[in-house]
Order: sequence, then C-alpha cells, then structure tokens
Amino acid sequence: MRSKPMRKVAVPHRSTSNPAPLAQHQRLTLLRQAVDQCGIPLQNRVVAALVLLYAQPLTRIARLTTDDALHEDGEVLVRLGEPPSPVPEPLAGLLLTCLDQRPNTRTATNPNARWLFSGRRAEQPTLELRLRHLGFPTQRGRTAAIRHLVLQAPAPVIARMLGYHDDTTAQLAAEAGGAWRHYAPGDHTR
Repeated sequence: MRSKPMRKVAVPHRSTSNPAPLAQHQRLTLLRQAVDQCGIPLQNRVVAALVLLYAQPLTRIARLTTDDALHEDGEVLVRLGEPPSPVPEPLAGLLLTCLDQRPNTRTATNPNARWLFSGRRAEQPTLELRLRHLGFPTQRGRTAAIRHLVLQAPAPVIARMLGYHDDTTAQLAAEAGGAWRHYAPGDHTR
C-alpha cells in the first residue's frame, strides 16, 4: 500500500475492549439467577448482582468495606458514590446476610478486617474467574447495566450515585440514544 500498487483497504473488525452488551432480558435472567440460586456461594451471588444491577467493575466491588453497606431506617443502601444507592429486595437481604457471614474475619491475620468481600487464599480463583465459571459475563453484564441505567435517569445522576465520571455516563447515554442527554446537572433553584 505504501508503494501505491494497491489501494487502501479497511478491514472490518469489532473492538474487544468494549464487547457488545447483553440483551436486557439476558441481564435480568442472570440477575434472577444470582439472587435465587442457592447452589452458588453467597459472596459470588452478591458480587454478580452488584455487577448486573449497578454496573460496578470488579475492582471497585473488591474495595467495598463493611461501612459501604448501610442499613438505616429499615432501608438497605450501598455506597458506590454519593448519595448511597438503595438496594432492592431480595438483594438487600442477601447483602445483609453476606455482611454477617463474611469469611476470614476470625483469624489472627484478619481480626479487624473491614472488607465486605474479604481476601482469598492463594489457590482460590479471582472474582472474575469465579463469576465466569458460574456463567456470569461480567464485562458484558456491566455494559448492559450501565446502558440501561443511563436510559432511565440523567447521566450525571447515575454517575454520582454509582461512582462513574460524568463524561463517561454522558457518552454512554448518547451512544444508547437516551432522552436525558440534554439534562443540565446542578442546582436549578436560582
């Protein structure tokens, strides 16, 4: 092509950095499985639900502490951004149970561990591998969840509540064709 005997050719490809999201019915089916299937370890069920419902990356989920799960006035909240996000039932019950049954909190190395999803032993697979093995596609599920959320509410509101950057959610809302893309965030009482 450089010596000009051949014209430029565009090779079609799809980026693997942002895979196609799951369809909404697939995401909801997986969310129902995460909440309802008792054969899946509780921590994995809660993590999968946080990915599929709140579009949280696994790295952020792994950093959640017990202080990020709030139970106030009969309502369960999870602090992913500000303000904390409400947690619907039956996930709220699972989250509280997970909070009470955290493993590795009574050992000599973890007497005051505050991690919501406490550490793992070296021979255990990572969160991503465990969820993938159970059939939960984290990246595609997360993409589907955030796209659905920015269609339901203004992108800046979603960004603050879930700990995303405003520009990221605004771009996702524009790509998804959301009606909220002209929403002006901030105080409008003046």
